[in-house]
Amino acid sequence: MSLRSNRKEEHLVLAQRFYQDNKQNSFDQMHLVRPALPETEVSVKAIQTTMFSKKVAAPFFINAMTGGSRKSYLINKKLGQVAAKTNIALALGSASILTKEPSLSDSFLIARQQDPTGVLIANVNAKTAAEQAQKIVTELKADALQVHLNAVQEIAMPEGDRDFYWLNNLKKLRQKVTVPIIIKEVGFGLDERTIHLLKNEGFKVFDVAGSGGTNFAQIENARNTNDVSYLSDIGLPTVISSLMAAKQQVDFIVSGGVRNPLDVFKGLCLGGKAVGISNVFLQALIKHDVNYLQNLILEWQEELANLLAIYGQNDLTKLNEIKKYYDLPLKIAIDQLL
Repeated sequence: MSLRSNRKEEHLVLAQRFYQDNKQNSFDQMHLVRPALPETEVSVKAIQTTMFSKKVAAPFFINAMTGGSRKSYLINKKLGQVAAKTNIALALGSASILTKEPSLSDSFLIARQQDPTGVLIANVNAKTAAEQAQKIVTELKADALQVHLNAVQEIAMPEGDRDFYWLNNLKKLRQKVTVPIIIKEVGFGLDERTIHLLKNEGFKVFDVAGSGGTNFAQIENARNTNDVSYLSDIGLPTVISSLMAAKQQVDFIVSGGVRNPLDVFKGLCLGGKAVGISNVFLQALIKHDVNYLQNLILEWQEELANLLAIYGQNDLTKLNEIKKYYDLPLKIAIDQLL
């Protein structure tokens, strides 16, 4: 096994070690006002939507996790099966490894083989050459491409990059890649300045990926001989990052610490076009099996439809109009930053 492939395996092990199913985060400090007289009825059709011109059963999806190793081949195979059966989108982990080790492509291709017509999102790092990124998109028949910004993770990673001059290559990716590009953080939150800058450069879709869920500084610190644990607390909370994206009037995905259907609903109420879930679904698969994860996602679809109904909504179009209020610590931060 190569060093890169081994790192992928280590990430899976450490993601499981540090996983907390009820970890507190900014969603807990956000609240919604519910009408006592909702005048609605429950309908799973109410949560159906489109992602990248394809119909999906729900506005939440399996967000980027893994690929590039034997274990991730098996995981992506199962995730592809679940995505197909539940009709939700699936984003794969970073495929940048294929630029150095193309023989590992099967660990990504297997997901598309299991879900030949569903929404599949590829993922590369910000330094991936435009031609190589387009090749990955073509081979996977991807509907969109996530380009992840992960400076904190790279600093925490013992073998990580130290060159973060990414903008020029991002421009090349935008010009070359033939599917929509999603600019994505990896758990430390997109800030308003970055969103504004990239919006002006022609990027249209963002995944805020705020803090509150999987912490890659914590994961990389466990692989590092130096103690860089102080990096674990420098992320921007998901709720604040989402509000920044909404202020910039861009299409955005909410992810980072989504634990349950209410978090999904809150993400949509913040203005997210979709909500991404990674480690909750990954651990459900690892600790149980495909059927368990499939049933969990189907339950989330039903419960999200329930939430729409009790909050007086008949579809997804006006969720951002639901009145919100925040606990004081989060409200103070919002007042300082927005």
